Amino acid sequence: MGRAEERRARQRGGRRAAPPTRSSGTPSEGLATGGRAAARKAAARGKKGAKNGKSGIRRLFTWKKILGAFFGFCLLGIGAFVVMYMMIDVPKGNAKAQEQSNIYQYSDGSVMAREGDTNREIVDLSEVPKPVQRTFVAAENKTFYTDAGVDFKGIARGLFNTLSGKGKQGGSTITQQYVKNYYLDQDQTVTRKLKELVISLKVDRETPKDDILAGYINTSYYGRGAYGIQAAAQDYYRVDASKLSVEQGAYLAALLQAPSQYDWAVASDTGRKLVTARWNYVLDNMVKQGWLDKAKRDKMTFPFPKEPKAAPGMEGQKGYFIKLAKQQLEKQLMAKENITQDEAEARVENSGWTITLNIDKKKQAQLEKAVKTQLISQLDPKKRSVDKNVQAGAASVDPRTGKIVALYGGTDYTKHYISNANRTDYQPASTFKPVILAAALENASETQDGKAIGANTIYDGTSKRQVVDSNGNKVGFGPENEDDANYGKVTVQTAMDKSINSVFAQMGVDVGMDKVLATATKLGMDTGKLRPLPAYTLGTMGASPIQMAGVYATLDNHGKQVTPTIIKSAEQGGTEFQMPDPIGEQVISREAADTVTSVLTGVVDDGTAKKAVQQNPARDGRKVAGKTGTSDDNKSAWFTGYTPDLVTSVGLFGEDYKTHGQSKLYNTAGLDRVNGGGFPAEIWAEYTFGVAGKNTKFDLDTDQGAAVQPTWTPKPSVTPSETPSETPSETPSETPSETPSQTPSQTPSQTPSQSAPTGEQSTPVETSTSPLNPFDPNADQ
Repeated sequence: MGRAEERRARQRGGRRAAPPTRSSGTPSEGLATGGRAAARKAAARGKKGAKNGKSGIRRLFTWKKILGAFFGFCLLGIGAFVVMYMMIDVPKGNAKAQEQSNIYQYSDGSVMAREGDTNREIVDLSEVPKPVQRTFVAAENKTFYTDAGVDFKGIARGLFNTLSGKGKQGGSTITQQYVKNYYLDQDQTVTRKLKELVISLKVDRETPKDDILAGYINTSYYGRGAYGIQAAAQDYYRVDASKLSVEQGAYLAALLQAPSQYDWAVASDTGRKLVTARWNYVLDNMVKQGWLDKAKRDKMTFPFPKEPKAAPGMEGQKGYFIKLAKQQLEKQLMAKENITQDEAEARVENSGWTITLNIDKKKQAQLEKAVKTQLISQLDPKKRSVDKNVQAGAASVDPRTGKIVALYGGTDYTKHYISNANRTDYQPASTFKPVILAAALENASETQDGKAIGANTIYDGTSKRQVVDSNGNKVGFGPENEDDANYGKVTVQTAMDKSINSVFAQMGVDVGMDKVLATATKLGMDTGKLRPLPAYTLGTMGASPIQMAGVYATLDNHGKQVTPTIIKSAEQGGTEFQMPDPIGEQVISREAADTVTSVLTGVVDDGTAKKAVQQNPARDGRKVAGKTGTSDDNKSAWFTGYTPDLVTSVGLFGEDYKTHGQSKLYNTAGLDRVNGGGFPAEIWAEYTFGVAGKNTKFDLDTDQGAAVQPTWTPKPSVTPSETPSETPSETPSETPSETPSQTPSQTPSQTPSQSAPTGEQSTPVETSTSPLNPFDPNADQ
């Protein structure tokens, strides 16, 4: 049988008829050997099939194909870029065309102000001293004179961040920033970034470097409504650009990174530290580049800018409204569009926004009237120099909507640039005590002897009583009560009514200061990097009337967070920008919030605000909750209070009219001392009772506090204990890590008074004793 026939026989199943091969031996051996061979072949075919399966995938993803695809993609990208480069021309400058007035309206839609006459004067680069020119190069783009106008790494990073939703994180050259300012806009889109790249390359190729630099410094925004270096030189230093020193130029160059945050006149301690560091960075870069002699650089000192000049039409309270509205809009633009602060400012300034505010004309007029009649009319600066140092601030909020319906930032924005309603450099003092009680209730905290903390819990109200921790150890803090009064055993309700420092100092430690600060943050305070120190129980951190109004509005809103907002709506080009809902989630339980409200009614009915509020003939049966506060050394005095439908915080601040540093309020209007139950409560009462609705009762879900239970008030002894157990320390055992700047008006005093001031005896008041350096350096102004 031939081989062909043998194969056919196997295919037909005729393997048995086939004669043995030469290698098969006996017939049976041949069959066995043939079976093993067939098995081996079958196994080989199986392996080959598996191998073929794997090789199929490998054939699709070989390194050669991957590398080829990568190069193909690169070639495609290069081709696309070449096409874009050929198609995109350098447009005509449109910066002027894009500038439009911003319109600000009251809540009823009536126009309050228009803002938009651009403060810009173009100057030739030859008018700017060469060293000043180089400050901008040192700050933004050290390779400016040698690069091709773009930073490819920065562009790639910017594209990646945009596509991944992370926003811009730097990398633009001076040429790119000039192109963005003059030819394009601030949109954070891939299309705009690609256009910026192409136009920057063309501009750098076609335009001298000096012309690009001139365009950059003439189109950039420097804050204070100033566009270009000439306007900035005038606004910040009252000189022409040609007269700027290197130090001043370095400040203006540093300013471009975040104009509002770095404006020394209104910057927080953190902002001042950051701009000082950047100023040093600019000058050090100039030394490295060989543009500045190191010996001269070492002698340079920071060039403090002048106070801002308010633009026409910003007089009275309007400037404060507009400034706050722009700050809140910019903050939301940064959050929603993933842009930097300087880009957000550029998006708002002169960009055709129509911004409707929540300010209610009637309520605003009443608030201004209350400040004038209850405070300003009683001041006589000619007779008493201290009366020149009195600053008032107030914020009024609807607790159901979060709307700021009235605001008082100062006597006049054109005369006092800092908004007293939004400044955070003064202590809120005892207006912080309700936060401690809220934290105790929310965390179901207990006293040292294991009793739940509530309105009827008994504490020792002895003045200078040493605070002890859970192990019974003294923590080195024993605050003095007002007038060193000893109250003995008192309820928490009475301690709130009389603002007994020793009680709340101990309560804060019982709760845990970390929990107290966490609750403060939930309620709306900016606690920043504050450390959990017992001394903060006396309200020795910084806070603003807007912040405190938000805290109390959250309590009034049964524990649902309220974030005060001045913006009702904001639209640009017919498109409305969506602002966040001022009413947030439940941050503390309703029972905890309502219990604090119930307790705070006792402060009005039987405590430090009784005379100004409870006995006010205009009260008309309205139920009121609130708290007074008087800070250490009488530098600030507060009353923050609320009816069921309106929350208002009023603060009085001592600010030296020459230096703008903090000053004491003793002898203001001829009084020994200013306290929270005086001017602040009186302003609050005239305003609130003139505009608050007729909703006279709180809807409270609690069985504690003065609103639902009668309180017992002990008669304090104003004579200090003859033999105190131990001489207390007026400074906590450890000091916070935050050290405030030693400068300007917004830096609180770091040295507490060592003696209790004497004051009015008509109503009980309270004074806090501050720890060493207790302030948060990150507070926004």
